[in-house]
Amino acid sequence: MTILATDHVKVGYDGRIICPDVSLQIQTGSYTAIIGPNACGKSTLLRAMARILPIAGGSVVLDGQDIAQVPTRELARRLGLLPQTSIAPEGIRVADLIARGRYPHQRIFDRWSAADEAAVVSALEATGTEELSGRMVDELSGGQRQRVWLAMVLAQQTPLLLLDEPTTFLDIAHQYGLLDLFQRLRAEHGRTIVVVLHDLNQAARYADHLIVMKEGAIVGSGRPADVLTAEMVQEVYGLPCRVEPDPETGTPMVIPKATAPRASSPASC
Repeated sequence: MTILATDHVKVGYDGRIICPDVSLQIQTGSYTAIIGPNACGKSTLLRAMARILPIAGGSVVLDGQDIAQVPTRELARRLGLLPQTSIAPEGIRVADLIARGRYPHQRIFDRWSAADEAAVVSALEATGTEELSGRMVDELSGGQRQRVWLAMVLAQQTPLLLLDEPTTFLDIAHQYGLLDLFQRLRAEHGRTIVVVLHDLNQAARYADHLIVMKEGAIVGSGRPADVLTAEMVQEVYGLPCRVEPDPETGTPMVIPKATAPRASSPASC
């Protein structure tokens, strides 16, 4: 079943069209990675799918309904977005920022509930930010802030997550920890994951569906084993490489070819 689709979407910003005609389908319960070189339209498309950017043509459909017709609060209960950059209100504590993820589930006169508290605690634990809960957001490092923003999105408890380069600013351990977390959310809670990634090997290891973009268009889509080939990487990125099975997972692994001779070690005296 399709949870999210674009139908001939035309979108851009500042008077410039970035994606002139994009159609795709995201299946319920899938883990989709959108890959492609810098400035190819990945983030622009993701923001259009989240109704952050207005589209100039076509349509975005969420659960069979034109997303333009979905009330804002209802949309926030059905779709969570982690953008590339976010700005927190000045002087806000981590726990208070994460609690804002519960806004779509609360009515005007609702009190903070046990369900709200449980959602925030779960988001803190999932992102490893429990020890940060009492700190001010503007005191945190870039990597800590990224995990806190993700915790706020997780606290929304939406069935669909759109994540724009969520591993930015994170060290390698936290990168794989988050990608593992998304896998668990999918396997254990039926969440649908759509993530923009730059690391091709991470995309191939975790996603069951790859969408490849170049110059505002989709140039490849399907299973990682079918899509991530040396020919595709050369065509889309201009990078000569080999693609071999990952020794840990068997998924495609990109190995760039050496383009310059390695410097020899200095001779010992």
